[in-house]
Amino acid sequence: MKSFAETAVETRQRELDRRTFLAGAGTSIGSLAFASMFAPEIAGAEASFGKLPAPDFVPRIRRVIHLYMAGGPSHLETLDFKPKLREMHNKPMPESFTKGKQIAQLQGQKLKAFAPQHDFHRYGESGQSICSRFPHIGSVADDICIIRSMKSEQINHDPAHTVFNTGTTIPGRPSMGAWVTYGLGAETNDLPGFVVLSSIGRGGQSQPIAARQWHSGFLPSRYQGVELRSKGDPVLYVKNPPGIDRETQRDTIDLVQAFNRLHDRTVRDPEIEARISQYEMAFRMQASVPSLTDLSDEPQHVFDLYGTKGGDGSFASNCLMARRLAERGVRFVQVYHRGWDHHGNIKRSIDITAKEVDRATAALIKDLEQRGMLEDTLVLWGGEFGRTPMSQGGSGRDHHIAGYAYFAAGGGIAGGTSYGNTDELGYDSVENIVHPRDLHATILYLLGIDHRKLSFKFQGLDLRLTGVEETHVLDGILAADAKSNGRLS
Repeated sequence: MKSFAETAVETRQRELDRRTFLAGAGTSIGSLAFASMFAPEIAGAEASFGKLPAPDFVPRIRRVIHLYMAGGPSHLETLDFKPKLREMHNKPMPESFTKGKQIAQLQGQKLKAFAPQHDFHRYGESGQSICSRFPHIGSVADDICIIRSMKSEQINHDPAHTVFNTGTTIPGRPSMGAWVTYGLGAETNDLPGFVVLSSIGRGGQSQPIAARQWHSGFLPSRYQGVELRSKGDPVLYVKNPPGIDRETQRDTIDLVQAFNRLHDRTVRDPEIEARISQYEMAFRMQASVPSLTDLSDEPQHVFDLYGTKGGDGSFASNCLMARRLAERGVRFVQVYHRGWDHHGNIKRSIDITAKEVDRATAALIKDLEQRGMLEDTLVLWGGEFGRTPMSQGGSGRDHHIAGYAYFAAGGGIAGGTSYGNTDELGYDSVENIVHPRDLHATILYLLGIDHRKLSFKFQGLDLRLTGVEETHVLDGILAADAKSNGRLS
């Protein structure tokens, strides 16, 4: 039986052969759209093409699901236990840790150490140390690698999201999901290659998330993320109005596309090509979205696993939807949970927020594994930054960028391991420091892409997701066979 990597390489080669044939035959986007009505498998293959001619490495995964804990989850109440911080509770923070360091709302205040507010337990055969409020994540401890040495650059929410999503503080740059779909395309002809879902938690302030966090930036707009609503119709106006059947809708789109192609021959604007593509995608989504959201084919044990019936706007419902999107060929899925901004009463807030995300996070990993999908899916869990080891208002924690935690699971990841460390008080990352750009490089590597080669010329510069700063693939979080990924000729 062929491995996923062997199958992926062969599939990519077949796609390249079809691309060469179609290009040589002068096939246009318009005729491909027409052909899709008669030979959808051909048009679907063409729609899946990205801009990279071939993988640089043997791909270990084919898709990414990013569980984004928006608001800044405290590493000290989730994944990074600090007994010394407990010993120092309510004592002045040593100046050696904090002098000259950037602090958000605690600037100029007396800084006191604030103990972890919940116990930590050892989970799995690997004995991973995880907060006791997350027992379900603890149940998949042997599948995850915990990264305890993250650092970021921006101490306020929106710019920190921008760094994590785009690798830079400059607004308007393409998001990582857009870069991935630009490079590889999608594996579906009926849904966007990059989809975003969001939910609002009850345990903390719910900071807004700007749509530019999943934008395509200077890449063609077809690569931007598409946000599906988590409750009610996922896409507005997905159904035709009364009196308009599918055939009439097809005729209307064909007429609009004809005008678009005529205009394109005059001005040669690449965004017109993107517009043509998006009209066709919207038409296909009118047929594909209803089946995506029809959960009647899900057995009861799946609903029990996630703790939701679906369609209720919850994080659990969105995790179930993420699995369904992944099954249908969506390349990159981001699931935002807006409920982690815990400036006050963090003990109670973590208790509430943990109940909202713990079960469904573990359910997604288990569900993917049971379906044989975890081996070619990367699951990421974490937020834009962490929380201070010092108290804010006596019961909460402020924003913190010097050290925080993430975890990864799935294809190519060494499960049951940890990587990096913060100091004894959880203030600063001191071992195997990880910037979001390092995670970006590792995501691309697992997808078979050399991050230094995925670029786009904009305003005279060859720009890329990982920028020009020193960036590393995180070998230390990879399974042994992923570390030896061979470069393809």
